[in-house]
Amino acid sequence: MAAPAQRGFFGHPRALSTLFFTEMWERLSYYGMRALLVLFLVDSVNEGGFGLDDRTATAIYGLYTAGVYLAGLPGGWIADRLLGSQTAVLIGGLVIALGHVLLGLSGTPAVFYFGLLVIVLGTGLLKPNISALVGTLYPEGGARCDAGYTIFYLGVNLGGLFGPLMTATLAQRYGWHIGFLAAAVGMALGVGQFVRTRRHLGTAGLHPHSRSGVTGSSRGDWLIFTLTATMLLVVILLVWAGIVPISPVALQGGAINVIVAMAAAYFLYLLCFAGLDGVERRRVLVLLVLFIASSVFWAGFEQAGSSLNLFAERHTDRLIGSFEIPSGWFQSLNSTFIILCAPLLSALWVLLARRGRNVPVAIKFVCGLLGMAVGFLVMAAASKIVADGEMAGPVWLTLTYFFHTLGELCLSPVGMSATTKLAPQRFVGQSMGVWFVSLSLGNLIASRIAGDFDASNVAAMPGQYMAIFWFGAVAALTLLLLSPLVKRWTGGVE
Repeated sequence: MAAPAQRGFFGHPRALSTLFFTEMWERLSYYGMRALLVLFLVDSVNEGGFGLDDRTATAIYGLYTAGVYLAGLPGGWIADRLLGSQTAVLIGGLVIALGHVLLGLSGTPAVFYFGLLVIVLGTGLLKPNISALVGTLYPEGGARCDAGYTIFYLGVNLGGLFGPLMTATLAQRYGWHIGFLAAAVGMALGVGQFVRTRRHLGTAGLHPHSRSGVTGSSRGDWLIFTLTATMLLVVILLVWAGIVPISPVALQGGAINVIVAMAAAYFLYLLCFAGLDGVERRRVLVLLVLFIASSVFWAGFEQAGSSLNLFAERHTDRLIGSFEIPSGWFQSLNSTFIILCAPLLSALWVLLARRGRNVPVAIKFVCGLLGMAVGFLVMAAASKIVADGEMAGPVWLTLTYFFHTLGELCLSPVGMSATTKLAPQRFVGQSMGVWFVSLSLGNLIASRIAGDFDASNVAAMPGQYMAIFWFGAVAALTLLLLSPLVKRWTGGVE
């Protein structure tokens, strides 16, 4: 039985409000902490940070943000096979809150990094499954499902708006650790909201499904989970004890290769060994194309928390009279623009569909890639000002985030919606996890790009930002040429 059909949240099922506000609080904690992470890592030890160089700091940042999304793949599997989506969301929220507490109370780098790992594991349980639950509210699919995901994305970005404003202000006034603890409070509020209102979901995502499609988990699935968890625990203990030394930069490069191999193996499994029919296989091929396009987009977009955050800190004139804007506040611009534009774009998709002019998924992705590319064209101009020896005005970052936001709205909520509609039903949770793996790969590539920026060589910045522009523009053109084929492979799914 699906979620109750009552309407009461912008004309959508009331259960959407449960997912909307839970995700809002989770994203408040995530984006709030993300706005601080690189700045904290590069800050001098005397000022409370770790005093790391840019390449190491951005590698750690990339590994963390990539891990958050990569964990969505096992998190989707755990929900599908062992817990059900509702329980996975609840446990994930509790684990995330614990991780933020560890960051706030940590006195050593080891505890801090362990806190990051705990957040990664909790987000892997929560993020893909709360997104998949949105899809269960719209069994009819179509433009209303796209609109529902866009409204859900509004909740994501309410959290993204207030999180950096809150944590950056507290960190500037009371210290880094108070900012991290504020993120823990946000996640705790999200868990409380979910517990109080989850009844609106009914039995949607309440039970797991075995590999045969029967409700309930199997002993074999629990054995796989136990063995994997044990291996992970052993690795953590070996690293913690210093027996297995790790280098963030080397781990970053290895992680990119591993993620590419994992994604390729999973798509190969779906196409060749999952027992899919011809229509399902063609739709999986569409998911593969969207996966690649998504990874390219996020490789540019996710400069936000690394190279663009450092640009705000070091090269942007942030003074308004005697008040200096915290650099972390610029991280709220993306969410601000989404809040302003998401309802309009959601209404546009529905209006076009009613007039028989529904925009194909591939074309929406093309628009997303172009938005990302144009944003870096703006940054190339801004960095030219810096290379000439002046500070850039805040309008340059504001324009960049505006174009990136337009691109994100065309790609991200549409991608989540398309995944739930195109994936075989018994693989929806896992496929949503794979969608977040594309974000994971994009984050890692983004951190590798950010690590190549040299704070002592600002003359190179214009060329580096132009390279990202061409990266996105060529990808957009390629997908545009492939769009007729992609549309046929969807098999009528809008």
